[in-house]
Amino acid sequence: MKNKKVIVIGAGFSGLSTATELANKGYEVTIVEKNEQAGGRARVFQEKGFTFDMGPSWYWMPDIFDNYFARFGKKTADYYTLKRLDPSYSVILSDKEVVDMPADYGALRELFESIEPGAANALDRFLDQAAYKYKVGIQEFVWKPSVKITEFLSLRILVDALRMDVFSSFYSHVRKFFKSETLLKLMEFPILFLGAISQNTPAMYSLMNYAEIKLGTWYPMGGMHKIVQGMVDLAISKGVNIQYNSEVTGFAIEAGQVKGVKVAGGILTADAVVASADYHHVETLLGDAHRNYDEAYWDKRVMAPSSLLFYLGINKRLPRLKHHNLFFDRDFSVHSHEIYTDPMWPSDPLFYASAPSVTDPSIAPEGCENLFLLIPVAPNLEDTQEVREQYFDQLMDRLEQFCGVSIRDSIVYKRSYAHQDFMGDYHAFKGNAYGLANTLMQTAILKPSLKNKHLKNMFYTGQLTVPGPGVPPSLISGIVVAKEVDKLLN
Repeated sequence: MKNKKVIVIGAGFSGLSTATELANKGYEVTIVEKNEQAGGRARVFQEKGFTFDMGPSWYWMPDIFDNYFARFGKKTADYYTLKRLDPSYSVILSDKEVVDMPADYGALRELFESIEPGAANALDRFLDQAAYKYKVGIQEFVWKPSVKITEFLSLRILVDALRMDVFSSFYSHVRKFFKSETLLKLMEFPILFLGAISQNTPAMYSLMNYAEIKLGTWYPMGGMHKIVQGMVDLAISKGVNIQYNSEVTGFAIEAGQVKGVKVAGGILTADAVVASADYHHVETLLGDAHRNYDEAYWDKRVMAPSSLLFYLGINKRLPRLKHHNLFFDRDFSVHSHEIYTDPMWPSDPLFYASAPSVTDPSIAPEGCENLFLLIPVAPNLEDTQEVREQYFDQLMDRLEQFCGVSIRDSIVYKRSYAHQDFMGDYHAFKGNAYGLANTLMQTAILKPSLKNKHLKNMFYTGQLTVPGPGVPPSLISGIVVAKEVDKLLN
């Protein structure tokens, strides 16, 4: 393996993970990154004394991060300091009904029981099953490359799949335990991260509830970009070379193999290439003869939502807001219909507000608030500044009513981000923010393959292949793909 070269396209979580694993095995690894910094959607920027994380804002599944750094003899504490949030998050059901989710499990049981008699014991039973799904799903299923159906053809795996509730929906599963509409909203919330409504999401993903409730909601002090900084430092220490502002524009292909990638200034040669960039975009660069899937295939994929984001610097603190705030004060059935069934800009959206400055004073000037707002929206919508401003006004009206103070006149910095930005910065297919929805028909071997079928040394990693979207799955995806590359080259 000595002197064998691997090029990784993209310095997001999966790309950094792939590169570090391969460099640790002795390969000469170069990451070519389109943008000026690493992180992909988890980039960061500073303006007027504020530090804004551009994408992921939830730190769940801390064991995945711990295990990642431990692979290389390191700890998360070597790179950043974690703080467990309490409450984990706040759910706003109306101006008068706000549910703060306590970090302590005993307190959470009491909360559930106060909402619905018997719900505390039901929560115990629900999480006992979810714990099994987390153990099997995260420790076994997600580590499979899902290249061959034979990976899943064993009696034990079949039994595990049945116990994992792969073939029933989360919607029906959670209703076996709870009746209260409030509790159902609380329990279905983590499913939103999977990019599909609960009716179309396998019940196995109750493992997300286990992760959220039992393993906790955390925050890396200084911001989510601290994870990226730690991963970059680790990658460089292992010998990874990262070339920023280096967009791949094509490939050198010969005799069924990729010989190199085309960037400004020439061709970088390689013995294998791993694409951590947008899968569909990379396929278009490969050309019809060498791509895995045609345009008809991609158009039939169920995409997770895109997002309309606002980054705001406020010159005062805002009352009532916690670190994570979920505004579920509108009809989600209507909003979800406008995302998945009849794609359009939402008529009356739910939204998410993150105020990390509540936890971390270092990311905003003293006495100020760092605010990140997100509306999940359908991909592939016409994205104009006029539309963005229309929704900004809606959000400001609702936030000002909830907080009981004026906000617009206290904004000292404002930036919006939506479909056009996702496409421009990441070549995101249809301007999606999260990747593919985790529906049954887009699970495991039914996801786009991590191997190119026509080029034996071309691989894919990240949110559009196995195991799926999200930061922890992307870390795992990188390791899984690195093992496949090592099998080929070693």
